[in-house]
Amino acid sequence: MRKNTIDIVTLGCSKNLVDSEKLMKQLEANGYKVTHDSENPQGEIAVINTCGFIGDAKEESINMILEFCQAKEEGKLRKLYVMGCLSERYLQELKVEIPQVDKFYGKFNWNELLADLGKTYQADHAIERHLTTPKHYAYLKISEGCDRKCSYCAIPIITGKHISRPMEEILDEVRLLVSEGVKEFQVIAQELTYYGVDLYKKQMLPELIEQMAAIPGVEWIRLHYAYPAHFPKELFRVMREHPNVCRYMDIALQHISDNMLQKMRRHVTKEETYQLIEEFRREVPGIHLRTTLMVGHPGETEADFEELKEFVRKVRFDRMGAFAYSEEEGTYAAEHYEDEIPHELKQQRLDELMAIQQEISAELSHAKIGQEFKVMIDRKEGEYYIGRTEFDSPEVDPEVLIKEGEKHLRIGHFYQVRVYDADDFDLYASLI
Repeated sequence: MRKNTIDIVTLGCSKNLVDSEKLMKQLEANGYKVTHDSENPQGEIAVINTCGFIGDAKEESINMILEFCQAKEEGKLRKLYVMGCLSERYLQELKVEIPQVDKFYGKFNWNELLADLGKTYQADHAIERHLTTPKHYAYLKISEGCDRKCSYCAIPIITGKHISRPMEEILDEVRLLVSEGVKEFQVIAQELTYYGVDLYKKQMLPELIEQMAAIPGVEWIRLHYAYPAHFPKELFRVMREHPNVCRYMDIALQHISDNMLQKMRRHVTKEETYQLIEEFRREVPGIHLRTTLMVGHPGETEADFEELKEFVRKVRFDRMGAFAYSEEEGTYAAEHYEDEIPHELKQQRLDELMAIQQEISAELSHAKIGQEFKVMIDRKEGEYYIGRTEFDSPEVDPEVLIKEGEKHLRIGHFYQVRVYDADDFDLYASLI
């Protein structure tokens, strides 16, 4: 056990990661040495930032807590703290079930941990973070919470109502991160398109992105987690006019049949969805669309599922993820629908949908052979440099593999490459 050392473990999404990075900065400002996601934790204190989104994530969080509880019982750890979405949602139950944890915090009161350690929150470090990503890119969280009430989703229960960060504060954070060497920003929120409605009485995402794009040193801006209903169309112009706004949109569509969209309480129709996709591709030529779809939601018939498969075949998403419905207590679906579709059938539908997408992904990848791209180099693995195009977000999207050659490539720098081969997902390229 190293005195004055704290291990932070982050589970779940990039929004959680930003919270961990802020906490790490505060702990360092108070004199602690901090490590992140250490596979070999050596600190006398551990903080686990949990996820509580779906069943698998909750299970992973519980298992991680129990693992650290055991380390504490074996004398390898002096104090154990838990924060994040799981403890926000199940605070009282967790206190009773896992008493070995010294204290549970929710998602928004983690700065109380500093006081419990006998330290103070350093307001002058409020927008600062200890980046855990490679130093050339960062996640930028522009709001918390969600006002959408989709039937299946527990996020509004966990995070509460949508709260936008003031635009000036976000822009100050961008300038600070640029001064520290960040070139690429993944803009994230539970729901991007609602940004500004609470503070400025209108959707302000296009204006925010335009102002970000004007900051010297911002090379790439990529947008994650948009909502299809009432999409702010002014964003199309911003993407077209600013070369540093990546032609990339992560927009969770969930389903396409009107029956399911209504049951899911998505406030959008099949026709509107197809129209929006058409507009994206017409207004922002070359845009790559990433989406997430769900199978097995209560009430999904075979006809609904066939419609979903047809949608995937027809639209040919550049990036697509999917998951099977799992009932979350407190949601509209849990209280009003019966989870009547067997797990095996959900899994079968999921496998079928992803098989269709894998074929599409392979075709789209191979179509890039012979094309030239600007690539950001993230790291080196074995004999390959690993990079990404503007169409690839870190960790979730395909990568570009460039064989080590005569020229030494610098991590965090851009290079022009030509693609000479592809597999189902990744591209192989050589320097131009």
